[in-house]
Amino acid sequence: MVVGEFTEEVDVVVIGAGPGGYVAAIRAAQLGKQVTVVEKAELGGVCLNRGCIPSKALITAAHHYEAAKTQPFPGISTPNVELDFAKVQAWKQSVVDKMTGGVKTLLKGNKVNVIQGEAFFSKPNEVRVMSEHEGKTLRFNHAIIATGSRPIELKSIPFGGRVLSSTEALTLDHVPESLIVIGGGYIGIELGQTYAKFGSKVTIVEGTPSILPTFDEQLSRLVIRNLKKYGVEIYTNAMAQGVEETGNGITLTFTVDGKEQKVTAEYVLVTVGRRPNTDDLGLEQIGVKIGEKGLIEVDKQGRTSVPNIFAIGDIVPGAALAHKASYEGKVAAEAIAGHPSAVDYRCIPAVVFSDPEIGTVGLSESDAKAQYGEIAVGRFPYAANGRATALGATDGFVKLIADKQSGVLVGAQVIGAEASNLIAELGLAIEMGATLEDISLTIHAHPTLGEMVMEAADVALGSPIHIVSR
Repeated sequence: MVVGEFTEEVDVVVIGAGPGGYVAAIRAAQLGKQVTVVEKAELGGVCLNRGCIPSKALITAAHHYEAAKTQPFPGISTPNVELDFAKVQAWKQSVVDKMTGGVKTLLKGNKVNVIQGEAFFSKPNEVRVMSEHEGKTLRFNHAIIATGSRPIELKSIPFGGRVLSSTEALTLDHVPESLIVIGGGYIGIELGQTYAKFGSKVTIVEGTPSILPTFDEQLSRLVIRNLKKYGVEIYTNAMAQGVEETGNGITLTFTVDGKEQKVTAEYVLVTVGRRPNTDDLGLEQIGVKIGEKGLIEVDKQGRTSVPNIFAIGDIVPGAALAHKASYEGKVAAEAIAGHPSAVDYRCIPAVVFSDPEIGTVGLSESDAKAQYGEIAVGRFPYAANGRATALGATDGFVKLIADKQSGVLVGAQVIGAEASNLIAELGLAIEMGATLEDISLTIHAHPTLGEMVMEAADVALGSPIHIVSR
């Protein structure tokens, strides 16, 4: 029951405290703005509570368990390896709590006011915030909408019971004996592979010709090989039709090239994408223009069709990535403060925490050919790197793509151990306009995985040292 309602004047109101919202709030506060954040759930949003952070914690635990169980180090035995999944989940939650606690400390340290509640725009400069015991109106000069996204629900396979979204999959109290994953994108692959390593019998059903359809086939091929090593069964060109629950399981009916098939498991996990949270905000009422798939139309500073209202993250066009949201949050905050900041998406990396990991940035090889005509490509294998060999992680490669005429790096792909970290150097190189020669002449420490970046540049220049040139 709401016991009172009043109006409060604020400079900037940020709706949503995920990786876009809390970053925007902090940056706006640094620039001298009085900032209030409205969050209906937890600080840190989906990323820290039900996405990026808990999933990577479980992935790490699965790697350790699999290594101890099936890949003992030469000379080191690990008999009687046991999995206490309750303790794994407790550790995962401790990681989440530490990160969300850090966000709370950062907001407080930057004097950002936080209000718990749901926001609804009543006017272009007012938003109503409703909580369990209180209602208030915030009158603002500027607003930043950062409400994120939620899992897409299939009409024929609604969430509930034995049908899970990624949220429920991250909080299971036991390792399922078997799991069907509908959707072979990065979320489905990460979670499917994680539970396969924990011991689940996993089946992946993907509607396109390959898993990880937005990545080059050279990259997905290595992931497929490892998935099969863990006993994962993969169906592509497969369309889910419906499910039928039984007492202790659930059966999925799907078609492959028009032929009907069935598979039964303990749970079905649906990971077919995410939907922007732009409904129930009153946006149409105040004239904020919404385009395809519920995404808010914005300019290069994040400004919507209502000039004092900005939008960032999963609710605007582009990849639904936490780091993209954070980047856009900074830009929007700086635009509000009068800075000439604008987004430039040339160097947004994409990472999949599969096994092996994938990291990409810039143009793919085919896109680079289409844009530049003649390109230079350098590929260096993990198997030829001393550090990778010592780690026992020789699957994968580093590939650099450059404009042949200028030598400027325009794209890069890494698949293998620590690809998620290695890709950062390559994003910086593209951002700074580095050439293959710049990278080749940059001294990399030995023995490190990072040397493969330098070696790949040498290959592209036609002067490889540690592999024989064809």
